[in-house]
Amino acid sequence: MSFINYSSREINCKIVYYGPGLCGKTTNLQYIYAKTNPEAKGKMISLATETERTLFFDFLPLSLGEIRGFKTRFHLYTVPGQVFYDASRKLILKGVDGVVFVADSQIERMEANLESMENLRVNLAEQGYDLKAIPYVIQYNKRDLPNAASIEELHRLLNPGNISEFQSIAATGWGVFDTLKAVAKLVLQELKKGR
Repeated sequence: MSFINYSSREINCKIVYYGPGLCGKTTNLQYIYAKTNPEAKGKMISLATETERTLFFDFLPLSLGEIRGFKTRFHLYTVPGQVFYDASRKLILKGVDGVVFVADSQIERMEANLESMENLRVNLAEQGYDLKAIPYVIQYNKRDLPNAASIEELHRLLNPGNISEFQSIAATGWGVFDTLKAVAKLVLQELKKGR
């Protein structure tokens, strides 16, 4: 649920990058952060604890256009990859406006992708969200690896709803901004509907 700051005339939207451990969520945000104009971004915050070594809570506001005289600011977050950190995942999903599911294209990671996708559905449902009803895209990351599954196989397993999907190599940035632009556009369309 977007937050409106009337004093600064900003609409704040939350986009969460979700997926299995080591699929490239943090790499996506690091690339976006590195390539974004310094005046258009805030500080990137990364939190790691002794028990949650892969928990990165990345905060990155991006200004993108205006709606009814208000600037739109996007806050990008990642969730910890391991299902073990489910409480953190649920907390980060609170108030979400859009989701990027980052799938690891490696054949041996299909089970982890499916488990994480189901976990996303369950965690959203617990908070009253339906994955089919919120702005949502899929990114097939690590397309450069020799053991990458075919796009057809990934689509069949992870995208039965036929939503927008993108190929990427987050480490080089290929497909990263295409994915972000697509989910941001969907979020803006929802905002313009006045929901």
